[in-house]
Amino acid sequence: MTLGPLRIGNASGFYGDRFDAMREMLTGGDLDVLTGDYLAELTMLILGRDRLKDPSAGYARTFLQQMEECLGLAHERGVRVVTNAGGLNPSGLADAVRQLADRLGIPVRVAHVEGDDLTAAHPGSLTAHAYLGGFGIAAALRADADLVVTGRVTDAALVTGPAVAHFGWTAKDHDRLAGAVVAGHVLECGAQTTGGNYAFFRDGDVRRPGFPLAELHEDGSCVITKHPGTGGFVDVGTVTAQLLYETQGARYAGPDVTARLDTVRLTQDGPDRVRIDGVRGEAPPPTLKVGRTRVGGHRNEVVFVLTGLDIEAKAALVREQMEAGAFAEARPQDVRWDLVRTDRPDSDTEETASALLRLVVRDPDQAVVGRALSGAAVELALASYPGFHVLAPPGKAAPYGVFDAVYVPQGDVEHVAVLNDGRRVSVPAPAEALVLDDVPEPSSPEPVPPGATRRAPLGLVAGARSGDKGGDANVGVWVRTEEAWRWLVHELTVERFRDLVPESRGLTVTRHALPHLRALNFVVAGILGAGVAAQHRFDPQAKALGEWLRSRHLDIPEALL
Repeated sequence: MTLGPLRIGNASGFYGDRFDAMREMLTGGDLDVLTGDYLAELTMLILGRDRLKDPSAGYARTFLQQMEECLGLAHERGVRVVTNAGGLNPSGLADAVRQLADRLGIPVRVAHVEGDDLTAAHPGSLTAHAYLGGFGIAAALRADADLVVTGRVTDAALVTGPAVAHFGWTAKDHDRLAGAVVAGHVLECGAQTTGGNYAFFRDGDVRRPGFPLAELHEDGSCVITKHPGTGGFVDVGTVTAQLLYETQGARYAGPDVTARLDTVRLTQDGPDRVRIDGVRGEAPPPTLKVGRTRVGGHRNEVVFVLTGLDIEAKAALVREQMEAGAFAEARPQDVRWDLVRTDRPDSDTEETASALLRLVVRDPDQAVVGRALSGAAVELALASYPGFHVLAPPGKAAPYGVFDAVYVPQGDVEHVAVLNDGRRVSVPAPAEALVLDDVPEPSSPEPVPPGATRRAPLGLVAGARSGDKGGDANVGVWVRTEEAWRWLVHELTVERFRDLVPESRGLTVTRHALPHLRALNFVVAGILGAGVAAQHRFDPQAKALGEWLRSRHLDIPEALL
C-alpha cells in the first residue's frame, strides 16, 4: 500500500528566529510534523558558556517558552514536534517539557535522543558533539513519541527521522533517504526558502516571509511550499539558493546517507510550489563529524574614525602611535589593521566623508589585549590626528571562541533514543559505508557564441548565496536560463573568482559544477580563520560574500542583459 505524503514544516532556522513562527505554522494549515532547528556552530559555543554558569542549562530556552503557548495547539491538531533545541542537554529540555505538560494538563509523550556528547573524550574542548542522523528520532516516533528533543544531529535529520518512521524506510534506502536529506536541507533555514536573504528579493513581497514546509512522498520526492496567505514566495530560485547554502561538493555527506546534489532536479509545480525529484543517494561515510568548540583566547577592538583629507596619513599616524604605546611591553599574538574607505570626496555629510580604521587584537593573555590597548587609545584623544574620535569607547578584552571538526568511526558513537517511560533504544551504525571521493567534473555545454559585451555587475544575471562551515566559506552562484548557464560555466572559473574576490587569492578555492541547478559552488578554505566565533574578518560568517561577488563587474554578453 502506498502511503500518502508526509507534511513536515519548519518553525525555526536558528536560536533567535521569529518567536511566533511556531504558532503560525500550527494554525496556518495542515501539518503532520513540525520541526525546529536551533543549533549552529556559534550556538554550541554560546550554550557551552551557559552550561559553565549553570549545569542545568545548555538548551534553547526560547523553545520552552514557545511550547508554553503552542504545546496544546500541537496536541489538539495531532502535530508531532521534532527539534534539536536540546543542544547540550536534551534530557534536561525533555524533562522541562514534561513538567510543562503536566502543569498545563496536556498528555504528551516526550522522548529525547542522546549519544552525541563526546566532550569528555576531547580534553580542552568546551563542547565536542557528533552530528547524529535521523534514525534515533525515527525510533522515538515509532514508539509513539509526540515530541522528540535531540542534541547535535544534522539539520536534515529533523526531516529524515520522521520520514523513516512514517514510510518504514531502512538504512539501505539510499535514494529515498537522500531525497529526505535534500528536503531537510531546504527546510532547515526557515524563511531563507521563502524569499528571505534572497538575491532576487524584489521578485515578491518579502517584508514578512512565512516558513516553509515539504510534502514528502514515499519515493523520496517532495514538493516545497508554504501555508496559504503567509508572506514571501517559493520558486525554483529560492529553493536553488537554499540548496547551495553551506554545502560544498556534489556529494552532500551525512550520517544516514550521502546525497548527490548533482542529481537534484527542480520544477515549478504551481504558485509557491517547487517539486524536487531525481535525487540519488549513496551509502554514508564510515565516520561521523564531531564539532568542537573551545575558548581561543581574548580579543579587543578599536575603530578609529578618520574624516576629510589626508586619510592615509592620518591612518599611518595613529597606527604608529598605537604600535608604540599599546604594544610597547608585549605585542599581541595577532594584530590586524584594516582601513575601510567609506569616505567620499566633497561629501555633503560628515559620516560619508569619513573612513574607518579598525584595529583587532587577539592573545591568550587577557591583560595583553585589555587595559594596555584601551588605555593607549584613550590617551590619544588630544594627541593624534585632527578630528580624532572612535566609534565606541574602547572596552575590556572579551573571550573569543574557536571551532574545528574531527571525525570518528560511526560505530564508536552510542546513538540512543530515550523514550518517555525511560526505555533506551540503541541505534546501530549503518551496515554499509562508502568513503567520500570527488565527483568527476561534469561536461560543460558549448559556450555562447562571440558577440557584443557590456561591463556590468555579475548580479544582473546571476544569484548567489554564501555561508560558513568552520573556517571555510562557500559561495553558490546560479543563473536562471540555459543561455546564461552556457556563459557562466565558462566565464566564472577559479581564476576569475580570485580576480573578483581578491581576499581569496592566497587561499585554496575549489569549484563544483551542478548543471541541473545551473549552479557553481565555490569553497574558499580558511577565509574565516578559526570560524565565526573568532570574528576573523569583517563578515565572520561570510553571509554577504555572495552579494559582494554579485556586485563585481565583468564583461557580460549583451544578449543576457
